[in-house]
Amino acid sequence: MPIETLHDWNLNPEQAIALQKRMATRIEREDRLEPVSHIAGVDIGFEEEGTITRAAVVILAWPGDPQVGLELVEHVVHREPTRMPYIPGLLSFREIPAALAAFDKLTTRPELVMVDGQGIAHPRRLGVASHLGLWLDLPTIGVAKSRLCGVHDEVPEARGEWTPLRHRGEVIGVVMRTRVGVKPVFVSLGHRISLETSLDWVGRCLGRTKLPEPTRLADRLASRRGAMPRPAD
Repeated sequence: MPIETLHDWNLNPEQAIALQKRMATRIEREDRLEPVSHIAGVDIGFEEEGTITRAAVVILAWPGDPQVGLELVEHVVHREPTRMPYIPGLLSFREIPAALAAFDKLTTRPELVMVDGQGIAHPRRLGVASHLGLWLDLPTIGVAKSRLCGVHDEVPEARGEWTPLRHRGEVIGVVMRTRVGVKPVFVSLGHRISLETSLDWVGRCLGRTKLPEPTRLADRLASRRGAMPRPAD
C-alpha cells in the first residue's frame, strides 16, 4: 500500500522529542473511520542482539459479527538494520521505519490498525500507534502490555472491565481486563479514532487469550513463537 513520506528519520534525540511535540498536535481524537472490513495487527521484534528490527503485520478480515471470528488473509515480515538505540519515550523512531516497510509489502489495505504499543498514553502524547497512524493516515489503536505513564485504580476482575488511565489531569487511555486472572492491557487511541471506539474494537477482537487477535497474531509473528495459521484463499 502506498505511504506518503511524513518526515526524515535521521534525527538525534533532541530533534526527535521536538518533532514528537509538534506531531502530537496533529493527532485526531475523534472517529474518522471507513466501514471496517479488514483490521491490521502490528508488532515489532528484534534479532541479533537488537541490531536487526523485525516488523510483523497481519491482516484479518472482519466478518461484521464478533461471534463469527476474524480470518487471517495476509501477513508480512520485514527486517532491516535497527536505526536508533532504545531510548525511553522514543520507541517509535526505533520501530516505525521497519513497520512502514512491512506495510509497503501488503496487498490489502486495512481500515483499522491495532498496534502492540502506546497511542496517546505517552508523556508527549505520541506513542508508536499514534506516530504510525499519522504516517499511514489510518485509524490506529494502541494496545500495550505495560504502562508507560499515568496512574489508575485497580481493575475489576471480570472480563471486559476497565478503569481510566490518567496523566497530568487528562484521561489518556483505559486499563482493560481482557481475561480473568490475567494482568490487564493498556488501551489508548492512536489516531483518527476516539477512546470509546478504541475500547469497543478491542473488545470485539478479543478471543480466548489476553491480547486482541490482531496484535496477538502480530506478536506471535514478530517473536517467531510457533507457526502462523494459513491465510484464507
